[in-house]
Amino acid sequence: MDLSQQILAQRYAQDKGVGSPESDTSEVGQRRFDRSHDELPESHAASLSRIIESQIIPRLMLAHRAAQGASPLPPMDAHAPGPETIAEFADIVVSNSVSAAAAYVEAQRTNGMSLESVYIDLLSPTARHLGYLWENDLCDFTEVTAGLWRLQQLLHELSAAFQGDGAGDHASQLSSGRPKLARRALLLPAPGDQHTFGLFMVSEFFRRADWDVWGELPASMEQLISTVREERFDMVGFSVGSDLKLDELKFAIRAVRLESCNKNVTVMVGGPIFVAHPEYVDLIGADMTAADGRDAVIFAEELVMQTEVSN
Repeated sequence: MDLSQQILAQRYAQDKGVGSPESDTSEVGQRRFDRSHDELPESHAASLSRIIESQIIPRLMLAHRAAQGASPLPPMDAHAPGPETIAEFADIVVSNSVSAAAAYVEAQRTNGMSLESVYIDLLSPTARHLGYLWENDLCDFTEVTAGLWRLQQLLHELSAAFQGDGAGDHASQLSSGRPKLARRALLLPAPGDQHTFGLFMVSEFFRRADWDVWGELPASMEQLISTVREERFDMVGFSVGSDLKLDELKFAIRAVRLESCNKNVTVMVGGPIFVAHPEYVDLIGADMTAADGRDAVIFAEELVMQTEVSN
């Protein structure tokens, strides 16, 4: 750690015995993960490959394992895709162009699939399926990299339509009749993680629910502390790729609570690790987790509202 990080670590170590990210030997710290438009621009290939190899692929493999052990709720859309459709779409994003993948999505929408279902029931499961293909040597690194990049491009292309399609979504239905309140969220990767497909998708759901999502991601712990000191957020959410750095996340959550100008700030964590191990939410000091962007908005609004009423 550099000098500023050492000072921060000493300060937060005094509060409830929370140690620095490098020295923490808690139960959380001892748990470790078991495996460490139509063409991708060459200028981005090297950095993107590093990110995918170190961050995205382990996250997808963990997501697939978590999904295998979970009892998923049935899809809310009657036109939601089944496993065969997921496998077919994964083959398209791996071996074809973005335009081919977009045409497939448009065909699904024409057949009655809502945009919300496209996000939750098609794009997310396809990303997890790519992790399964990689883990079982059914897809090589280049193919997974290209597939994930095309999924990311699809999200960007669908964003405008998705933001204008929120009137009938489930979160809006649950909150109908409530007064619309201005909410602010800071959504960011956990320490050591990168800005990911999943984080972008969750941000889409919060924006569609009229949350003001902070657009400037803090690049360091110092910037995170400065941001929550100067800007008021109702919720701070961390996207977590694996359990490799949960101690650093625990440290960051404690710092957010101590330094936030909103002393009742809600902290949410998300990622496949919390699907597999929901007990980790309490161990790292967060308030809640959610399986997807739709539930994240619902849970965040409920908890923020409860906090406001109780205070």
